[in-house]
Amino acid sequence: MSGTSPRRVSRRRFLGYSGAGAAAVLLGTGALQDAEASAHVRGYPFTLGVASGDPLPDGVVLWTRLAVEPLAPDGRGGMPDRQVPVQYQVAEDERFRRVVSAGVAFATPELGHSVHPEVGGLRPDREYWYRFRVGNEVSPVGRTRTAPAPGEMPASASFAIVSCQSYEAGYYTGFQHMAQEDLDLVVHLGDYIYEESYVPEPILHDGTPMPDYLRTECFDLNRYRLQYALYKSDPHLQAAHAACPWLVTFDDHEVENNWLSGRSEVDDEPDQDPAVFAQRKADAFQAMYENQPLRHTQMPSGPNIRIHRRIGYGALADFTMLDSRQYRSERGRDDPDATMLGGAQRDWLVEGFSSSQARWQIIGNQQPMAELDSNPDPDVQTFAAAWDNYNIEREQVLSEAHERGVDNLVVVTGDRHSNYFMDLKADYTNPDSPVVGTEIVGTSIASNRDGADMLPVGEAYLAANPHMKFCNFQRGYSRVTMTPDSLTNDFRVMQYISQPDAPISTRASFVVVNGTPGGESA
Repeated sequence: MSGTSPRRVSRRRFLGYSGAGAAAVLLGTGALQDAEASAHVRGYPFTLGVASGDPLPDGVVLWTRLAVEPLAPDGRGGMPDRQVPVQYQVAEDERFRRVVSAGVAFATPELGHSVHPEVGGLRPDREYWYRFRVGNEVSPVGRTRTAPAPGEMPASASFAIVSCQSYEAGYYTGFQHMAQEDLDLVVHLGDYIYEESYVPEPILHDGTPMPDYLRTECFDLNRYRLQYALYKSDPHLQAAHAACPWLVTFDDHEVENNWLSGRSEVDDEPDQDPAVFAQRKADAFQAMYENQPLRHTQMPSGPNIRIHRRIGYGALADFTMLDSRQYRSERGRDDPDATMLGGAQRDWLVEGFSSSQARWQIIGNQQPMAELDSNPDPDVQTFAAAWDNYNIEREQVLSEAHERGVDNLVVVTGDRHSNYFMDLKADYTNPDSPVVGTEIVGTSIASNRDGADMLPVGEAYLAANPHMKFCNFQRGYSRVTMTPDSLTNDFRVMQYISQPDAPISTRASFVVVNGTPGGESA
């Protein structure tokens, strides 16, 4: 793979940076020399980078996964079949002169030699730096940030919206630019991997042909592990992870295209055994957990995982990450029993509208929530994979938000490989229905290749949907800046990703003013 060489630091330099000394590297078990004696692995183990996620006011979860041969065909990363102690440090400065937390986490073969230490005791709304060590090998340094304290109103915060990063579709230049932004968070809305190649002749990001064993579809744990290793081997994705904490959820391709609930895309075949898909989900969820900065509360149990959760960001924002796959029923636009979220998750979401005291309600969502009529003909023609097919539930959720006094509802959405900016209304059949929120649909980082600024279908969308204020079909991401008074979204786009090093620019910006649902061009 192409990219810069991983940063390596000697054992002496690693411990020399720490004012806490060797004893602080322990996590309450064993002795440091015992941990080091079993730490030896052949080769550099941090080939997949480092990451942090789900920040709290007093801590974050850190992540790395050891792999001396990340693309080894068996998916095991060239690691031995034994646990490996991984030391970690968190410091107030990039040179690790002021280490504030240190410990040992054990990377086991059962979890793909990944570790997820949850570091506490940190100060709110503050930058920290972290790194890992195995034997004499030291990881790249990552930067993270804790959330503001409850009730604290920071002057501003910024985050990126990203989704849909098919490796074979193009270069990760968007992540290269994202790593250079001054972001507090990245919100990833799914399709982090694709379970199979959707490109006829895929290449690796170093320009060489993709080996045949990486072109097969993912069905079991080792193959899913290998797919994450392929994606995470990219240096630009690693840099974006190392730049700030991430909040992640999933969509369909982390498991299989268009799956929902316990139903596979091929379940209509008469010989399909539901247990086969249940095992596939279990393997896919485990691989996702192993490769993302998730807390232990997101560790899957067989084919089930609790991914919907709420992360407070002081008095400025609440981030509510949804799961629109596990509990989704079969489609039915006006069926009162049709559900995208399932009753328990929907009630949890609605109750959060009342309990939250945050200025901005940010909802991390997978498929577009606003109505999207595909053409300006009198008959409304919507898409199957969206909230339009769960019309009653959408009306319930948005009406509850409006009735519970949520003035600053902002739904951020992935999936569509397009940029949209739209008003949210509870009843799209009624022209007088009030605007109750804003939806920002962010484009793909790579999926659908180079894209275009405007397509004929976009002109039809704008003509058919008066609540749509912008659409665009280039690759990139969204950058959102929140203050107590306003929220500004910049659609950051590139003209191509089929070749590396494309420049990035802001195609359009929109502002939502505090207390005024909907937004306008900046």
